[in-house]
Amino acid sequence: MKIETKFLGIVEIEEKDIIHFDTGLPGFEDIKEYVILPVEIDSPFALLQSIKEKEIGFVLAFPFAFKSDYAFDITDEEKVDLKANQHDDLAIYSIVSVKDNFKDSTLNLLAPVLINVKEKCGRQVVLQDSKTYPLHYPLQTVEGSAK
Repeated sequence: MKIETKFLGIVEIEEKDIIHFDTGLPGFEDIKEYVILPVEIDSPFALLQSIKEKEIGFVLAFPFAFKSDYAFDITDEEKVDLKANQHDDLAIYSIVSVKDNFKDSTLNLLAPVLINVKEKCGRQVVLQDSKTYPLHYPLQTVEGSAK
């Protein structure tokens, strides 16, 4: 099927690739179906695109490419919602706040987007310990540490 996207124009997707977010995303609770579109092969970036609303698309990144020690626990309720029997079922992304000067862009480490790649369901979770990870983690680091 073809969809219109925010960043890539019209693209062809497979119905089997649609990811369902039961509760939507914060601020977009009524939009439940998305697809992940790669930006480039071997890139840490991808796009999370609504399949129905072309203007609803987010730049995602694999947070481990920017913060290798990123780690957190999710609640039992979140595990049930995501139908996650094991950690390997989940792909973990961070939403990128893109700035005019891309090197000033940041990752949202406080509220990762979790996707069960087998069950095709997802959820954005807000981590319980909000002091551990920031809402705006710089993509660029200075001498190996965050600004």
